[in-house]
Amino acid sequence: MTPLLSISFFISSTVKTWMSPCLIFWLISATVLLSSLLHLHALETLFQNKILFEKNIPKRIYAALVHKQNMLPSLDEIAKRRKLLGLTQKQLAKLAGVSQSFIAKLESGKIDPAYSKVKAIFSVLERMEKRENYTAKEILHEIVVSVEKSDKVAKAISLMKEHGYSQLPVFDNGKCVGCISEKTLLSQITAAEDPSKVSQRLVEEIMEEAPPQIDENAPIPLISNLLHFYPAILVTRKGKIIGIITKADLFKIIM
Repeated sequence: MTPLLSISFFISSTVKTWMSPCLIFWLISATVLLSSLLHLHALETLFQNKILFEKNIPKRIYAALVHKQNMLPSLDEIAKRRKLLGLTQKQLAKLAGVSQSFIAKLESGKIDPAYSKVKAIFSVLERMEKRENYTAKEILHEIVVSVEKSDKVAKAISLMKEHGYSQLPVFDNGKCVGCISEKTLLSQITAAEDPSKVSQRLVEEIMEEAPPQIDENAPIPLISNLLHFYPAILVTRKGKIIGIITKADLFKIIM
């Protein structure tokens, strides 16, 4: 018998000669309710210090209580929701502050993860899902730094260094006809007999295929999936290019 219940029974037995049965019942009920509230407060305090909680409660019981307290989804949901958002394991790991191998093991069921890490992962997924109604026009970069196909490679290199970009779209009379990237330049330097002459070549001689173009109202999942295969995406409005999106622009919406 708890101290609170002992007190209530003592009081009720002491005053039963002059208190009505209804009043005694009310006193006992109030005492039991107070005891329950104190227990709930103790449990809440314990949850706030989850490290202490994890050390003192068996894992099986802890897992059940955590799920009930925080209503975290099943771990099986992580891979499913990640793929729907177009995120790779590496991208999710970076956003959640864990390693890629941790995500891989978690999705394959090979580890029993800490609650704090799982919560961080689901927090990232939830933030991403809440922003699914974002469209291309809300995250694009309006200034499109580019080169003409008739420009020399030296100009492209200079613009990349000046703006910190790893790729540039290539235009011809207002139409995007290709892309030049650091990867392309490195390949040309490696293959050239005289690397110093690469910068004097024309952009059109070494450019790659043009980046894809999407409408300004294209949804985030489509953009995310395209960025798996292309370093950048051009955004159009009624056929006219109005901006560009890179992976850095996409990540800004969840920070």
